Amino acid sequence: MALIPWRNRTGRDLYNPFTEMETLQNEMNRLFNFSLGRWDDRAHGLMEGHWNPAVDIYDSKDDILVKADIPGMKKDELDVTIQGDMLVLKGEKKSENEVKEKGHIKTERFYGSFNRAIRLPSGVDASKVKASYKDGVLELVLPKKEESKPKQITVDVQ
Repeated sequence: MALIPWRNRTGRDLYNPFTEMETLQNEMNRLFNFSLGRWDDRAHGLMEGHWNPAVDIYDSKDDILVKADIPGMKKDELDVTIQGDMLVLKGEKKSENEVKEKGHIKTERFYGSFNRAIRLPSGVDASKVKASYKDGVLELVLPKKEESKPKQITVDVQ
């Protein structure tokens, strides 16, 4: 059984690797009938009721900054904890009013519970963490302990 259908190739198609890659991509898309950027079926099966907020993590000299997109929630619906070297974000975004009218076509926003664990670099001072939540963005400033901050070492040339 051939994985890719045999074609008698002549002329320009004989040595064109881009044609081969495009053929392979088309076959893979046909095989999966699925685009990784599309989540139309997330309300069924394994993805039902679960989602993870998108995060940005910045590492500076003095602290770690974490920004998480969690729109449509109140601050008391969020649970933020540090367990060892893990930052854990938990919560549940409840669906607003479910629309059962004929005009309802599609739902792309995420609803349901989430549980996001982010491994932190060692040396974060958990007792001095500052958190704020504004316009759907959770922002955490995690200060580094003094002993974990990078130190400049001067080298003497002899």
